[in-house]
Amino acid sequence: MTRNRRGLTRAVLFGLLLCPLVARAADELPEVAEGAAEHMVAMRDDVKLATNVFLPEGEGPWPVILTRTPYSKDGRFGSRWMRYTAAGYAYVVQDTRGKFRSEGEYQPFVTDREDGFDTINWVAEQGWCNGKVGMSGGSAMGITSLLAAIADPENLVCAFVVVAPQSFWNESTFIGGVFKEADVGNWMRRQGAADQVPWRKGSIARHEEELGRDIIHHRHKIDIPIYHLGGWYDIFSVGTQGNFSYLHNNGRDGARGQQKLMMGPFGHGELVGDLEYVGSSGIRDVYAQQMRWFDYHLKGEDTGVMDEPAVSYYQMAAARKGDFSEKNEWRTAANWPLQGKETRFYLSNPHGLMTRVPESKKSSTTYKFDPASPVPTVGGPNLTLPIGPEDQRQIGEREDYFRFETPPLEEDLSIAGAVRLDLFASTDAPDTDFMCKLVDVYPDGYEALLLDAPLRTRYRDGRHPDSIKMMRSHEPTRLTVELGSIANTFEKGHRIAVHVTSSNFPRFEVNPNTGEAPGKSELKPRAANNTIHHDADHPTALVLPVID
Repeated sequence: MTRNRRGLTRAVLFGLLLCPLVARAADELPEVAEGAAEHMVAMRDDVKLATNVFLPEGEGPWPVILTRTPYSKDGRFGSRWMRYTAAGYAYVVQDTRGKFRSEGEYQPFVTDREDGFDTINWVAEQGWCNGKVGMSGGSAMGITSLLAAIADPENLVCAFVVVAPQSFWNESTFIGGVFKEADVGNWMRRQGAADQVPWRKGSIARHEEELGRDIIHHRHKIDIPIYHLGGWYDIFSVGTQGNFSYLHNNGRDGARGQQKLMMGPFGHGELVGDLEYVGSSGIRDVYAQQMRWFDYHLKGEDTGVMDEPAVSYYQMAAARKGDFSEKNEWRTAANWPLQGKETRFYLSNPHGLMTRVPESKKSSTTYKFDPASPVPTVGGPNLTLPIGPEDQRQIGEREDYFRFETPPLEEDLSIAGAVRLDLFASTDAPDTDFMCKLVDVYPDGYEALLLDAPLRTRYRDGRHPDSIKMMRSHEPTRLTVELGSIANTFEKGHRIAVHVTSSNFPRFEVNPNTGEAPGKSELKPRAANNTIHHDADHPTALVLPVID
């Protein structure tokens, strides 16, 4: 494993992934961007999509960089073209179906696989295209890029994808079976598509719609090199890593061994809180990385990008503003995930976290979870809420919120990879939620949130209809809470903490504890008496991937 340091251009990064959350009304359509030639490109069902074309000076044909966006081809994308054309590329940007100047009905990502395929074919047929197309974009534009790649168009050569998921179902919309109330609900409403959130109606068990358009079920069809850029605090962190790992190790011939992954210390927008990772070290200019990638794959230039290790990741460490640790650093690896050593930290009374297996025959923590008084959201991998490593002390002392901590560390402990909580829990409700957090506690008490995730107990064995089952009253049950992946060094003097509760609102919807299927509200919400078990027979443990 080697290490390197890079400069940062954050404005370029956030320009790629930050999205306007409110769509313009039809009578407020923007004018076509200056310098663009607009074409109404017919899809296979004769719906025409508004498409801007920007060409370099001189005579073509040229390789093409394509972006498909629901956020207006004539907004900030309309002003980006000069840097691409100056580099010798034709730049094409298109309003997705039903958005801005395009025809059709807007249904988020439902037709983007087919529309992407048809658009690439149209581009390849134009006289100014040399037959080589690359796709670029972040967030929604990264999703449209992946969906087009799944369709496997002949002329799509490569893609540069920033912060995109592997599953709409398990990552974008639900975590652990719990609906992402603020992000998904607010995003859909602001896009004018609130009535198209089918997940709120009845059971959320896997169905044909999920299988039909979820990336994770179709990425085996991708046959191109993709540069995957993600952030540790991003809403799609798990998907960015998962897409790389699958394609790099198990993809088709054109994808396997040809992927790149970069994971940096950022979220889906600017971070909040008193930590600041980017300063003396950070991501190299994202645009420069794009150009190295595209110049290699679309022009055949030896930029050196394929000679570098496949993975570059930021190992975070103490990063209080004004006291930035030099242990924050970039590292490289040949593959991902790393082979970390699973190390278990067991929950114990009174609210401890220890490496030895508990010996007590009886040890537990019980609390009352009242859905009428949920624990408030404070930071995390959000889109429409404040993002990142906020101080969890803001939550205060509550009777339904518990902090389990190690003593101050006597030496640094570094982790990189997936984190989970093997939780033994019981409840007197037929169904309830457990919310878990990984926290880096600074010597002065600052509780920096690293990861958080919930689990709805009815989905503990999966969300297929045959797997759903209610809890048995007061029966200790083993639950696995997948918290996601992170690379962080808990420095000497810090404490490792896991926080456990049963709500995190408005980030996640609140469980009424009634056992009713999602979307039903015939029964009155009730309080649940929930218990975390941490005795010899029920050793609840935080499992960390320790490296170095």
